[in-house]
Amino acid sequence: MSEEIIWDDLIVADSHGSFVMRRNTALRITDLEGDGNLVTLFYNYDNRLERYNMADTLKAQHTAFLSKGNVCYSDMGRIICSIVDSSCGWHDTISGMSNAKTVGSKYGVLNYQDARNDMHRNARDGTLIELSKWGLGKPDLLANVNFFSKVAVDDMGNLTFVSGNSQPGDFVDLRFEMNTLVVVVSSQHVLDPSSLYLPKPFALSARNISAAGPYDFCRKSCPENERGFYNTELIFR
Repeated sequence: MSEEIIWDDLIVADSHGSFVMRRNTALRITDLEGDGNLVTLFYNYDNRLERYNMADTLKAQHTAFLSKGNVCYSDMGRIICSIVDSSCGWHDTISGMSNAKTVGSKYGVLNYQDARNDMHRNARDGTLIELSKWGLGKPDLLANVNFFSKVAVDDMGNLTFVSGNSQPGDFVDLRFEMNTLVVVVSSQHVLDPSSLYLPKPFALSARNISAAGPYDFCRKSCPENERGFYNTELIFR
């Protein structure tokens, strides 16, 4: 990835944010303390009716999770971003996010009036706060990526959270193939069995990067991705 840094930022533990990543830029997300979970959603910034589609992403690439070489598809068959590198081999995208009920039942209810900044937050409310800044709302909630989290599935379809999937300093590099609205929330995974309320911080670093070439690893990882890149590049001719 290019060393030309556009900006750096920090998502502190138990917080949320949103920003735009332009085509041919890359975002490095670093799990600073390990065992983090960053709830992330993607929307086409130029047409916000187009957004990340979990089902098509997994089906097209014959996988149940995301890792280096995978891409994130939109609901229009185009590629929003590509995972060009990752030191963490498993990123969950089937489990969804926490809400007020799941957080309250697991960690107890602590609101701002009683606890101020030590209140217990949840990913759904944080996501809705960020979406409202861009003219979006509840109808625009969608299946999210849980970066740095691993969830195993047994033969009966039961989901089990796997602790220790991410170590301090683990990172994922996302190259954006279209102008993208990114929403992030630092929130414990909805299936995390820990009884301790301990969301983690993340470092963000945006850089310029070259466009995907004809022999790009993510493009060539499966035939469906080649078609996805072609469909995406059509709108930038």
